[in-house]
Amino acid sequence: MRILKYLFLILILLFVGASVFVTTQKADYNVERSEIIKSQKSTIFNFVSDFRNWETFYSSVASDESHNFKYPETTTGIGSTFSWTGSTSGSVKTISLKESESIFQKINTDGTLSTLTWRFKDTIGGTKVTLLTKGVLDFKSKVLAFFNGGITKVVGDDCEKSLLNLNKTLVYEINNYSIKINGLANKSGCFYLKQTLLCREKSVLKNIKIVMQRLKGFFAKNNIVMNGKPFVIYDRYDKINDLIKLSVCISVRDSIFISQGSDIQSGKLSNFNSVKATVIGDYSHCQKAWKNIDNFINKNNLEQDKSHKIIEVYVKSSDETKNPSKWITEVYVPIYTKPTAKKQTAKKPLDSISIPTPVNVDNP
Repeated sequence: MRILKYLFLILILLFVGASVFVTTQKADYNVERSEIIKSQKSTIFNFVSDFRNWETFYSSVASDESHNFKYPETTTGIGSTFSWTGSTSGSVKTISLKESESIFQKINTDGTLSTLTWRFKDTIGGTKVTLLTKGVLDFKSKVLAFFNGGITKVVGDDCEKSLLNLNKTLVYEINNYSIKINGLANKSGCFYLKQTLLCREKSVLKNIKIVMQRLKGFFAKNNIVMNGKPFVIYDRYDKINDLIKLSVCISVRDSIFISQGSDIQSGKLSNFNSVKATVIGDYSHCQKAWKNIDNFINKNNLEQDKSHKIIEVYVKSSDETKNPSKWITEVYVPIYTKPTAKKQTAKKPLDSISIPTPVNVDNP
């Protein structure tokens, strides 16, 4: 019995000593980690700045399938947020950013506050991405950190995992894609609601995401039922001034009247003949599909019909899967056959050209 008492006292002393030691340790931390990612700086910046992508790379939430995520209408830019619940709960808010250079955010995890600073710098072999985190641990977190190698190691490991996940997502998910020319297709028409914007080429994808979220919010607020997949109409492409005018659209079953002064407008898409291509992968590869279609048009004695606009239909998007390599986009470039010279044999009708038979395409 006396031996047991001594052992018990020793355990108490060890516990008290460990508690005192942990309590007297510094609670604040300042940890920085970096990774070189083989992708363009603007691509990485746009990916990190959109909170809808964080499920794929941020260590604190990506590794736990029990987490449920909540997204507001705006998930990118200053003031954007997202939150989660599950084995842990928390939220992140973007406080400031410098386009393609840096992002500063505040994060709350189970009541513990900290900050995140992302920096992006061009370097040999890609982009150097630096993640700097600062914060103060509560007693529970200090104890857990103590038994796992210390604050610097625990926080540093989380930063390293996030950067490695980001590297994997960007290098594999974004660069893994395929493009298929489906051939001639009759693009059927529909009624739709749209919001039009004018921007530079480098910010097209970011702005499409922002406007698409707003448009879906308009549908939800007004109890409007979507009648197909979202799509984009490219109204004008001014290469000299690097300006693209486009309309982000969602189809509806019937024409809807929208009051004057609203950013949202109604429209109608007419049927047209086109060359169709299917892109499986990130949206950034759609421009390659445009070029492939252009080569197909020239090779098969066709010509783009300027009376209609190029359309991209988002068949499978980030709302359905967070893996960019699995997104599906259909590209439609309107065409008609080139006129032939009088002395030559009369041109063949569209359906007799020796290329794939036209297919009917449902409303987007």
